[in-house]
Formats: sequence, structure tokens, C-alpha cells
Amino acid sequence: MCPVDPLSSLLSGIRAEGSVVTHAVLTAPWTIRFADEAPLTMISVLRGGGTLLLPDGTERAVGVGDTAIVRGPAPFHLADRPTTVHSSHAAYEIACFTTDTECTAQELGGIHWGADSEEATALIVGAYRASGRRHERLLRALPPVLVIKEDVEVCAWLETAAADAAHLSAGSQALMDRLLDWALVCTLRTWFDRAGADAPSWYRGLTDPVLAPALQAFHDRPAEAWTVASLAARAGVSRALFAKRFTKLMGRPPLTYLTECRMDEAEALLTDTDLSIARIARSVGYADAFGFSAAFKRHKGLSPSTFRAAAA
Repeated sequence: MCPVDPLSSLLSGIRAEGSVVTHAVLTAPWTIRFADEAPLTMISVLRGGGTLLLPDGTERAVGVGDTAIVRGPAPFHLADRPTTVHSSHAAYEIACFTTDTECTAQELGGIHWGADSEEATALIVGAYRASGRRHERLLRALPPVLVIKEDVEVCAWLETAAADAAHLSAGSQALMDRLLDWALVCTLRTWFDRAGADAPSWYRGLTDPVLAPALQAFHDRPAEAWTVASLAARAGVSRALFAKRFTKLMGRPPLTYLTECRMDEAEALLTDTDLSIARIARSVGYADAFGFSAAFKRHKGLSPSTFRAAAA
């Protein structure tokens, strides 16, 4: 069954593992190559700064208090300035998803704190692993890179929390990873809030006073036989008003959205679990496997069993 809100559901398939906390003294010119091929990489700049360089030519400056989320899987760079990559410079690499069990910050000296140099660049880097396909809908809603400016006090708190985690021996990596998970949720939620009309429809709908009660009811109980009339009743408005408002804000009619959501959930269940097709059909609101299979093939181009086999 779907969780209460779509963002929680989409984030359930992506987690920080082997995060790096590094307070590196970098003397210009320098570059850091991020070679994880991770679905998402988050970089919080606590001190110093630089320019993010993406494979498509995008350049994005980041400074103190900025948190950037870069959508993978292509490698990218952070440099003191854009022109550095074309000249002689000190080159470093961060790779968390290597064959080693630990995330490594090559030549950056690992986890350390307390550098006093004016040239110090302090970063918290989190690379996120994905399990299954549930996160793919989230990735489609994000730009190649997004940057959120945090309050200086929040930045100071994050540095203190990371330093405390780094100095603890027992459970320090798990603590740091959970801190990065928390930071990812906060950063994405802030970006979606600020994106306005550019935010994905499933997020905008949950902030609308009319649509939110209906959407929450659906995501709470996706297997229920929802109709436009029953959703409108949840919203407390007429059927016609609900359908018009829903289509305008969400970009498609209510039942089209419900079917898309059910098919996305079914796709995740087919790849992430060994539930039978009949069980999956019931969990996403279909009375039998035949009707579900026909709907799934119509929307995804493959039957559920063929899709599952291909994914495996």
C-alpha cells in the first residue's frame, strides 16, 4: 500500500551509504571529481566554495551555506573555478560506490576537522544508493542540479553535527548516513516548496486545500474503488468543480492520475518484491489479475510478468 504522501514513497528507495565528511584545505587551482555514478549526490558547502561542472556543460557556482543536489549517474566536477579543469591543477576524486566497502575521499585525507587556513573548503558530501525503481519518478522531477541557500546558523549546526558524528567510533558511519538522509529530505522539500508551478504535480496537489484531502485519502488507500464523485466528497466540493480544479492543477483528469500512480506503484512492487501478480493487482485497486495485466500493458507496454522478467 502507498504511504501517506508520494515524496516519502519515492524517497523510500534511496538512501545515503558511506557518506563522506571532509574538511579539506585546498589550494587553488583544484578540482574534485565525483565518480560514484550515484542517482543523487548532495554537496553542502560549509566553508569556501567553487563551481559545479556537469557533463552537459552546465556550470553552477556554490558558496558558503549552499546545498547542491546533482542528479546522476554521469560523473561531474567541483572546481575552484571553471577554467581550472583545462590547466595544471591538483586533482582529487571522491568515489563511494567502489569495490571497497568504505567510501573513499582519495587524497583528501578522509574525515578531519579544524583547519584554520583561509583557503579551507569544508564540504559534506553524501552519495545516495538506490534500491529498485521507486526513486525513478523522483529523479524525473528534478533538474540536473539544484541549489538551495541555507541559513548560516543551519550550516553551523550541520558542521557541528557532522564533526560529532565523525569523532564517534561506534556507529559513526550509520549516524552520518542518517544525517545525510535527513538533509536530503529537507533540501528537496525546500526546493519543491520554492519551485511553485515548476514543482511536480503530485507535490503541488498535496499543498492545495481542495485537492489535498482527496489525494491523501487515495494514497492512504489506493486499493479502494475510487471515483471522481467519492474523491470530490473527500474534498468537500462538487464533482464538476473537483474535476476542473484537479485537471487544471495536476495537468490530467483525476482518474488518469490515479491510474498512473497505481501503475507506478505496481512497477515498484514487481521489481522490489516477490509478491504474486494477483496480490499486486489487489494492492493497487484491481479486482483480478486479468484486468490489472491489461491496464499495466496498456500503460507500460509490457505485461506484468514480462516486465518483471526483464527487470530481473
